[in-house]
Amino acid sequence: MTAQTKNKGIGIIIAGLLLGILMASMDNTIVSTAMGTIVGELGGLDKFVWVTSAYMVAEMAGMPIFGKLSDMYGRKRFFIFGILVFMLGSILCGTAHSIIELSIYRAIQGIGGGALVPIAFTIMFDAVPLEARGKLGGLFGAVFGMSSIFGPLLGAYITDYVNWQWVFYINLPLGIIAFIFIALFYHESHEHSKQKIDWWGAVSLVGAVICLMFALELGGKTYAWDSSQIIGLFAGFALLTILFLLIERKVSEPIISFDMFKNRLYASSNLVAIFSGAAFITASVYIPIYVQGVLGGTATNSGLVLLPMMLGSVVTATAGGFLMTKISYRAIMIPACVILVGGTLLLTTLSATSPRWLVTIYMIVVGLGIGASFSVLSNAAIHLFDARKRGAASATLNFLRSLGMTLGITVFGIIQSHSFTSKLAAAFAGGGGQMPQGSLTSDPHSLLDPAKAAGYSRADSG
Repeated sequence: MTAQTKNKGIGIIIAGLLLGILMASMDNTIVSTAMGTIVGELGGLDKFVWVTSAYMVAEMAGMPIFGKLSDMYGRKRFFIFGILVFMLGSILCGTAHSIIELSIYRAIQGIGGGALVPIAFTIMFDAVPLEARGKLGGLFGAVFGMSSIFGPLLGAYITDYVNWQWVFYINLPLGIIAFIFIALFYHESHEHSKQKIDWWGAVSLVGAVICLMFALELGGKTYAWDSSQIIGLFAGFALLTILFLLIERKVSEPIISFDMFKNRLYASSNLVAIFSGAAFITASVYIPIYVQGVLGGTATNSGLVLLPMMLGSVVTATAGGFLMTKISYRAIMIPACVILVGGTLLLTTLSATSPRWLVTIYMIVVGLGIGASFSVLSNAAIHLFDARKRGAASATLNFLRSLGMTLGITVFGIIQSHSFTSKLAAAFAGGGGQMPQGSLTSDPHSLLDPAKAAGYSRADSG
């Protein structure tokens, strides 16, 4: 008996899966508009990038492992495990008293997210008939876009009118409902292949990613780029990457099977996932900071600026899902990639004098380019393989998407740290004044406070 015939309440199951995806994907963006307030209260603007990076690194590390485990022992138990760990991390995040504590608790959330996202797509693919996968793929992709709409706006509203802790506590009712729906209504087939877990491959892969992230984050700030610490981290990244590649070529059931990449469609889908993930997260995190710190505005204002991008992404995510059954994946993604590249280049032209309407137009273009990747890429990756490999295929694509997001947020964090501070100091020096006491290190929230920013501008022009 297949999962499709056993699951009578398919609508409830899909609702539970969508809630799981909503939680995990919303937590990539809900924090972005709250970061000004969080950093102002907890301090540590020089470390704020880790609040997002810790979540994504942990999520990314868990994806290949949970994807492989779901192929071996079943999807349901690991999806439920992801829900419970995610809710635990959410509770802990609300109790954080420093930016370091918050980053650690976000990592716990990320472990749960690492099970939720890839397994949700795989369960959907297992549980619904072929003719419904395109529509549901569009729906799942639209949830990514909708979570990105409501994430920043909800985060901004909660930050402005309640308190930032509830940015994390909001996950609890969603998680409870998702848990009940999946635990009671999803009954999967027990036809799973027992395979040996590639633990050495998992350890070397996670180690390589961590070495790279610490090298990029600490280089030029805590340690010089040519210091032994940074050189050692880059060397560790290189050695662990080589070790990972050697292990994956020898083991019978690798965490990431390179045989899957022999298919050009699968390989190109993963490549696009890396780029779209980087573009999505950097726009979601840094455009609100640009609006709040440069154009001036509250956290709610900075959340609203993401609305055009997210609406655009919902449109193309939904359209991509419907078009999958009519035209090829390639015919959908090539135009989407062209639009995304164009929108990303347009964002690089923004300056302190750019009008708000121009930011809105650019964000719409980026959203239209990103949306199709949410719905099309996962289906393009999974449909090539049988049930014994779908979990690994979905997890690999989501892992590489998260890698793109992690590298994107870290690289732009370096740019923010090394360029923004020096240019701000130069601007005050050029005006004959000094950096205000509310600086990046002493009171980072002052730079994101509209009233204080306006005061600094008057002092500088005077």
